[in-house]
Amino acid sequence: MPKFHFNVVSDAAVVVDLEGSDLPTLEDARREAVQDARALMSQAVLAGKDISARRIHICDEQGALLLVVHFAETIRRAD
Repeated sequence: MPKFHFNVVSDAAVVVDLEGSDLPTLEDARREAVQDARALMSQAVLAGKDISARRIHICDEQGALLLVVHFAETIRRAD
């Protein structure tokens, strides 16, 4: 099973996922990244912060970038 790494990227820093997660497909990794982004944003909102400009870089075991998940794109705007 492939291992995917979820690096959280902001304009100021990168938090590298050294452990990674074993998931069957890139689509499964994308779903995991969406859930992670939503959880991180929820915690940030409770602390009064907006981190919606961040993104998660999904990388393979060699560090190659496979997909970018933008935090802001993981939520629907309610008007």
